[in-house]
Amino acid sequence: MNLKMEYEQDFQQWIEHHITLLKAGRFNEIDAENLIEELEDMGKSNLWELESRLIVLIAHLLKWQIQLPIMRTQMMYENYDGRSWRKTIIEQRSRIAYSLENMPSLKPKMQGSIIKVYPKAVAFAVKETKLSQTYFPSKCPYSIEQLLNDDFYPKNLKNKL
Repeated sequence: MNLKMEYEQDFQQWIEHHITLLKAGRFNEIDAENLIEELEDMGKSNLWELESRLIVLIAHLLKWQIQLPIMRTQMMYENYDGRSWRKTIIEQRSRIAYSLENMPSLKPKMQGSIIKVYPKAVAFAVKETKLSQTYFPSKCPYSIEQLLNDDFYPKNLKNKL
């Protein structure tokens, strides 16, 4: 079976074959075109995962900052502590930290990713809270340091409430 057919019909076999070729130093036999494409896709998927986690983290920090105070003003929720949001915030921070630890080259891309995903995080928060988008800042109010800081939980947006 030629490499192109192997790539299209049995990706796992193609991978194992290429591992064998690389270990043996048989570089002239490598399917370079598809190998390059796969490596590029791996890089994109790592960045996509980071951005996906940032969307969830930012959305939950926004909910913490904006919806939690609103819920506490309603009699039935006055003791609500946002425990499920805290759990999600902790989990996303942990997974982002793990990604950055294992792929430090993603850290310089964080600021651009935050700008890129912030509208998606707001849309997520709007859907979950059923609050108007006007409650949410137009730009991400959190720095990279705050997003990654396990002890950071934002205060109320006093001018919005």
